[in-house]
Amino acid sequence: MRTVRRLLYRDIGWSVVFVGLAFLSLFFFIDFVDELEDVGRGSYTLARALLRTLLLVPGHFYELFPIAVLIGTIYAMARLAQSSEFTILRTAGLGPGRALRLLAVPGVLFALLTFGVGDYLAPITEREAVAIKAGNRTMSLGRTGAWLKEHRDGPEGPRAVSVNVQAVAGVGELRGVRIFEFDDQGRLRTRLEATEASVRDGHWQLRQVQRTDWPTPEAAHAGQALRQRSLPAQDWPSSLQATVVTAALLPVQTMSTLDLWRYTRHLANQSQEVQRHEIQFWKKALYPLACVVMVALALPFAYLHARAGGVSFKVFGGIMLGISFVLLNNAAGHLGLLRHWEPWMAAAAPSLLYLLISMAAFAWLVRYR
Repeated sequence: MRTVRRLLYRDIGWSVVFVGLAFLSLFFFIDFVDELEDVGRGSYTLARALLRTLLLVPGHFYELFPIAVLIGTIYAMARLAQSSEFTILRTAGLGPGRALRLLAVPGVLFALLTFGVGDYLAPITEREAVAIKAGNRTMSLGRTGAWLKEHRDGPEGPRAVSVNVQAVAGVGELRGVRIFEFDDQGRLRTRLEATEASVRDGHWQLRQVQRTDWPTPEAAHAGQALRQRSLPAQDWPSSLQATVVTAALLPVQTMSTLDLWRYTRHLANQSQEVQRHEIQFWKKALYPLACVVMVALALPFAYLHARAGGVSFKVFGGIMLGISFVLLNNAAGHLGLLRHWEPWMAAAAPSLLYLLISMAAFAWLVRYR
């Protein structure tokens, strides 16, 4: 059995590596050509374009690796079937259950590799790529900036807080911050404008602050005037942590599974719409398991006789299956939002469907072919 494992794992491993490198090389070339259009604009040089293209590779690896696993495994199994090696293995006692267990091991290893790259390496490189595209370490969030909300209780009663951020300079480092605090009657009570802010657990450190305080109607009636102050720095208490702020302000692909979970919990606690980010969380958490599904989907190709088509025909079929999986995986999220499906169901539906298809095809081929 050790020889059988070595044979299968070696062929599958090298095939997956070859297909993965081919995909990454293709996407690297496409991205680099696309980046060349911006070379020469401002401080964006050819070296920056090349570095940004390299930083996009881990993200592409995370997205494309399950498809590479499918195509590579189909190629390895189809080649074994064409040379009758798999038939010999079946004759020697490699039953369907044992074949499934053998292929489950590389499937799980591929899933762990996908999870590691997608949850640790890709978010870091994606953030760096965004920073390089901006031309410096500060990433603008558009003309209107990005908005965050918070509800909290203070010494003056409950407050509804809206925070506007114009740019991000790193994890927990913000530029162009405006904070609006409203009382329980919806009246604006305090406005803070800070040139820079550092997010710390439990409080924000604001620098170069312009603070405006509005009196209550009773105080205004008693003659209290509007109060404006300029402060070099101020600590502002807040439950918005650095990871939550970064997750809210940067693109979704720069967020890890843990960041998405924290952000969805924050949105839920603030009574905000959370379904879209919950779907993204479950898709991020379950996507590595697609590698296991792809290996199971490739196994039936080993039971097809050589007369059912050559290796190239089966590889083409694998490419079509991979494309259809990506399309369905993307469409499931949108359908989940439109139909208000359970987030985990919308994220898991494509993988479960293709797993059922693979098991049905496998059972039919084993029984009738």
